[in-house]
Amino acid sequence: MIEREITICNRAGIHARPAALIVQTAARFKSKIMLERAGSRINAKSIMGIITLGAGFGTVLKLITDGDDENEAASALATLFDKKFEEE
Repeated sequence: MIEREITICNRAGIHARPAALIVQTAARFKSKIMLERAGSRINAKSIMGIITLGAGFGTVLKLITDGDDENEAASALATLFDKKFEEE
């Protein structure tokens, strides 16, 4: 299992488009992928779960990956956040 903190760097935060990109990226992997904020943990393969996090600019989330391809999944999602979901 891999746990790492990621920060939302795009000004608009996580809205429908970034949520869809997170789900699309997470769906490529077999590992269980979770995002956690303030004790609330959601499945990163669920668009509704991601939207309910209400994560805005500067929010720090915990990314948790667990499975055969956990390293690749963690890297792919961290890169997506680092690139600000290609919005800026």
